[in-house]
Amino acid sequence: MQRSLEQRMAIKFCVKLEKSAAETIPMLKKAFGVDCLSVRQIFRWHKAFAEGREENRAGRPSTSSSDDNVKCVRDLLNTDRRLRVRLISETLDITKTIVHEIVSESLGMR
Repeated sequence: MQRSLEQRMAIKFCVKLEKSAAETIPMLKKAFGVDCLSVRQIFRWHKAFAEGREENRAGRPSTSSSDDNVKCVRDLLNTDRRLRVRLISETLDITKTIVHEIVSESLGMR
C-alpha cells in the first residue's frame, strides 16, 4: 500500500512537470523495479491527475467528530461530568463510537 502511494505521488509529480504517461512509465520502472504499478494503472493515474482529480477516497467523509459536535459534548460534560457515553450519544444523536472518540481524543478525558 505504501509503495502504491509513493508511486501515485511520483505520477502526480510527473504530471505537474508536464511529462506524458509514456515518459513517466520508464522512470517509475527504474525507480520501483518489480514493485512498479502496471502500465495500465500508470496510465489511469496519469489521466486522473492530468484532469485535476485527486486520489480515490473510499466511503463518505467523517463529519461526526466536527468542531460543533466536540463543543456540544464538552458543554454536556461541563454540566455533569458523570454522564455516560450512551446518554450523550442518545442526546446528541451521534454514534457511541464517535462520542467516545471525542471524549477520549479531542477532550483528553477518560
